[in-house]
Amino acid sequence: MVTDEPPNGTGQKAGLFKPLIVQSDRTLLLDVHAPGAGEARAAIMPFAELEKSPEHIHTYRITPLSLWNAASAGLSPGDIVNTINTYSRYDIPSGILEGFSDTMSRYGKIRMVASGDAETLFLLCGDEAIVREIAAARALGNYLLPVKGGFSLRLIDRGTVKQELIRLGWPVRDEAPFVTGESLQVELRQTSRAGRPFAPRDYQLDAAASVYGDGGPGTGYGVIVLPCGSGKTVVGMIVMSLLKTNTLVLTTNVAAVHQWIDELLDKTDLEPDDIAEYTGDSKSVAPVTIATYQIITWRPDKGAEFPHFHLFRERSWGLIIYDEVHLLPAPVFRVTAELQAVRRLGLTATLIREDGAEDAVFSLVGPKRCDVPWKDLEDKGWIAEAVCTEIRLDLPEELKIPYAVAAPREKYRIASENPRKEEAARQLVENHREDQILVIGQYITQLESLARILKAPLITGKTANPERERIYAAFKKGEVRVIVVSRVANFAIDLPDASCAVQVSGSFGSRQEEAQRLGRILRPKGGKNAWFYTLVSRYTVEEDFAANRQKFLAEQGYKYSIQHWAV
Repeated sequence: MVTDEPPNGTGQKAGLFKPLIVQSDRTLLLDVHAPGAGEARAAIMPFAELEKSPEHIHTYRITPLSLWNAASAGLSPGDIVNTINTYSRYDIPSGILEGFSDTMSRYGKIRMVASGDAETLFLLCGDEAIVREIAAARALGNYLLPVKGGFSLRLIDRGTVKQELIRLGWPVRDEAPFVTGESLQVELRQTSRAGRPFAPRDYQLDAAASVYGDGGPGTGYGVIVLPCGSGKTVVGMIVMSLLKTNTLVLTTNVAAVHQWIDELLDKTDLEPDDIAEYTGDSKSVAPVTIATYQIITWRPDKGAEFPHFHLFRERSWGLIIYDEVHLLPAPVFRVTAELQAVRRLGLTATLIREDGAEDAVFSLVGPKRCDVPWKDLEDKGWIAEAVCTEIRLDLPEELKIPYAVAAPREKYRIASENPRKEEAARQLVENHREDQILVIGQYITQLESLARILKAPLITGKTANPERERIYAAFKKGEVRVIVVSRVANFAIDLPDASCAVQVSGSFGSRQEEAQRLGRILRPKGGKNAWFYTLVSRYTVEEDFAANRQKFLAEQGYKYSIQHWAV
């Protein structure tokens, strides 16, 4: 807690020991060593985004999108002011708080509502200046027709209009009705088919309720941010049981499709005939259909249409679930824009998108409705406590000159494939004899070599789905203790017994990838720690990219140590 008196008894103002420094450019500096730093970090996360996280001072920025997400979650400017006042070390710069209010008030100035005609909607705004600004926007000219108090638009343009308006700085409060979809009775079991007691956790029920709302206007859509291993699939199933309608689930790969099917059959009263798989292996449609992003966005060439987009209109869907919504491919945004009349749920461990399209997720899937900090769930035992370590290794002498003269992209690859990482990985596997270990990397030749050294099975994008699932099953049973995996294991893979990850290379500075890889080992382990190692070549560009990836760890409240590997 923040103390009322200075800890050293000098008589200085207590405020000097508060953890937050607020600056006029909307940045927040968090002193991680000050009393109350952990509380302050959790308090500002709903309305501020982490930018930098070196050893002592972490930098957060308050952006329009972060404030709109806060507004959509029910926070008021007064709530943000109170939080900042509680934790701020110095006086808050004049004008900045009024700026928060102005930005947040933009959310809801424009409302999208039913028109009485099933094919059209109204865009309402009580401010004539805003109406004129929208009317003058060339990007909206083909979609909006002026009417009293605003505009009318075609139902099919619902998403496109919202996307363009948020680019203009006007996030829409969407209160237009949804189609109910074809009815489907879905109930959660109290005892799973596997014979284990089953009851959703409190935070899962709260997350589902935050999207479902009261069933009225402005509810029934949004994004849930929960850590990997915390049961996001269960949140999806709770929403399905509330809405009781035909549901389309989009996820990242075939293994994730099969996991959704297994979970639905295990924890709901749905029968096998109620659920279908729509992938490269099988293209069936049922009241609950689970498909991959890959099959949906496949087309024979760049100029062709997307032949599988018809799935979105194959049945009368009442709910679409976007699993790992931060990976939602750009082509699906176009269809998502057309499907705004369907309730939609986005599930993710991190809203970070490498293409910067977080505002598109806000517009087309929905605002962030719930964001439970990783450390909160760790403290309550719902996910394992993670020990995060970066291990730095020198390049061998024979690679230092080739590295020095290489082009920037080749520099990264030389550093990533540092051969000394092989011995480090082998030693870490040897040190963790009691753990189930994932060795994760980016480059196939590196992974093939590691698989030979470790005598471990290798899974890459070329591994056939039956073989992948055979290896995963052997890992779950304990028949295989170590798996070497490429990026295919980043997403939606359920390996509950994995307790140690050794990351030998990654996608440059991807915080998104860091979240996914750490999440692979966070299922609770009966009080045991999870171990997350990242191998980084010293004095190379890999150190810079690693620093960016560590922003994610810092944002979630994790501490990491840096060690040097002695040859």
